[in-house]
Amino acid sequence: MAEKNKDLARAEVADFQKSIGGLREEVGKVIVGNREVVDGVLTCMLAGSHALLEGVPGLGKTMLVRTMAQALELQFSRIQFTPDMMPADILGTTMIDEGAGGQRALSFRKGPIFANIVLADEINRATPKTQSALLEAMQEHRVTVSKTSYTLEEPFFVLATQNPLESEGTYPLPEAQLDRFFFKLHVPFPGREELHGILDRTTGMEAPEAKPVVDKKRLLAMQKLVREVPVARHVQDYAVRLLQATHPEGKSLDLVKRFVKFGSSPRGAQALLLAAKIRALFEGRFAASVDDVKAVCLPALRHRVLLNFEGEAEGVKTDDVLLAIMKQLPDTAE
Repeated sequence: MAEKNKDLARAEVADFQKSIGGLREEVGKVIVGNREVVDGVLTCMLAGSHALLEGVPGLGKTMLVRTMAQALELQFSRIQFTPDMMPADILGTTMIDEGAGGQRALSFRKGPIFANIVLADEINRATPKTQSALLEAMQEHRVTVSKTSYTLEEPFFVLATQNPLESEGTYPLPEAQLDRFFFKLHVPFPGREELHGILDRTTGMEAPEAKPVVDKKRLLAMQKLVREVPVARHVQDYAVRLLQATHPEGKSLDLVKRFVKFGSSPRGAQALLLAAKIRALFEGRFAASVDDVKAVCLPALRHRVLLNFEGEAEGVKTDDVLLAIMKQLPDTAE
């Protein structure tokens, strides 16, 4: 890399960090703690992909997404998923409009999916048929209704929240849809000090509100910079070997062979590398490392590795399987 390019890269990384710092600060005015979850959602947005947030009701998942939309000055839409919801309630529907002369014509009424940030609230309370209505939008950034395709405006993110599967009235998400989420983030219950902070902000006279700090143009430029971050071959190879180690076939761990039904798809490797690039930029580096890949492994792969019946019966956690794999996997190929 030429010296000028190095200087340019350093300047772009510094601007990137400044923008991220501004976003964190604005979100922090409303959301108490949860730095890992906030950074996880930001990572998904910078990768141009989607996030799945899991946690019991009342932890501020919806508020986090709404605050993020305010700080990014993007068009926001919320879909509250219910068991009786139909695909047309998400995508929109074709209506018959009657003109002034009595002539009738078909017109398409856009659904709430037509926004920059779509909050799919309690997504696993809808039936699998309705959940699957999001598949094309999440992957292709377009929807098809009555044989006509409509392109969604960029940037486009689906930030979905779900209750734990043990909750009453929930349906498991189809594997194909889970795979389209870049990260699956666990929203933890707040600690004592965080609870005090939440109460201070929510029971007083003034309600804090985030102000726009990053516009659409800047966000798209940040996404472009992410793609330019170089990845050394040995780092990419680590991500590939990590992905392969999640499959029960071949030379995988006994733990994997015993408890895993299906390993991660290639989308998992894409998520590992893109998230590693973003983490490097968060820390002011213009090159991804093996440590970056390890740091993003759990949110990138936990929903892409499916346990078998024995694993679920034994109460095995996917995170434990992934941690065991990383513990024994060498940083470089032998």
